[in-house]
Amino acid sequence: MSAIDEAARRRPVNLFRVLKTFGPLLFLLVLMAVFALVNPNFLNPTNLFNVMRQISITGLIALGMTFVILTAGIDLSVGSLVALAGMAAAIVAKGGAANTLSLGGAAAGGYGWFAALLAALCVGTLCGAIQGLAITRLKVPPFVVTLGGLTIFRGLTLTLSNGGPISGFDASMRWFGTGLVGPVPVPVVIFAAAALLCHLVLRYTRYGRAVYAVGGNAEAARLSGLKVDAILVSVYLIVGFFCGLAAFVLAARLNSAEAVAGIGYELTVISAVVIGGTSLFGGVGTVGGTVIGAALIGVLVNGLVLNNVSSYTQQVVIGLILILAVAFDRWLKARAR
Repeated sequence: MSAIDEAARRRPVNLFRVLKTFGPLLFLLVLMAVFALVNPNFLNPTNLFNVMRQISITGLIALGMTFVILTAGIDLSVGSLVALAGMAAAIVAKGGAANTLSLGGAAAGGYGWFAALLAALCVGTLCGAIQGLAITRLKVPPFVVTLGGLTIFRGLTLTLSNGGPISGFDASMRWFGTGLVGPVPVPVVIFAAAALLCHLVLRYTRYGRAVYAVGGNAEAARLSGLKVDAILVSVYLIVGFFCGLAAFVLAARLNSAEAVAGIGYELTVISAVVIGGTSLFGGVGTVGGTVIGAALIGVLVNGLVLNNVSSYTQQVVIGLILILAVAFDRWLKARAR
């Protein structure tokens, strides 16, 4: 054994680095164990599949939000954009806004699930790109731009729908929200495939390294020759794309698109990303962490529901966990140094 190998073997394990790396996963496992002891129904396969189905919608948005937060940005408009993209998908699927409450399948003249999916993706991507351009060209902080987007997109949704839902899609569209691939719900399959793709992009591509570089130090990235503004626009385009995809899956699952869809998603999505270890200051984070963060929130909400905790209290708990996660992350970084 070489001297280097011997030194590495004798080097003490840095507990703080271990907690920083595996803390969210350990917390998730402990939380699952606690809920399983309190209520044995928690580990019922049906319940676990329900948890996975529930986190798939916000999980898709969280994947896009990971790219944004890695660049030290933020997007507060995701919930409203989900509502807008879902409404666009519903209108295309039904062939218009007439007979919005018809539950007997797609209206005559409807354009089918594929056109509806394209509509949702196009609306989400376009709105994301517009916000990215506003941030880079107008030099307005992301918080302000996306806060404006939150109200603009919700207002557009209400205008399109006249305040009412659009319901009743055909079976082929509903399959994306309620169907199964073997025993696994389709939304879970979509989320897993999207998470794998995002992981590969961030970990193994030049673009992924550029996203980390911009988040770590935008000025240094610019001096290194990176097109920082183009990268910033692209991450808001990506989160818009995932909002569109999540909106389509959500509408298919509920068999309805509503103007109030997505309310409160901002907190859940940002919490999932931050709890998963992505730094709000940019440059640090992984897709795997985001998936664990989304799962942690899904398990937490499901466990609270099984134990008859009110939805109001659930919001308090999630908010507290978000604050504690950021504080814990900063503490671990200081101790690890």
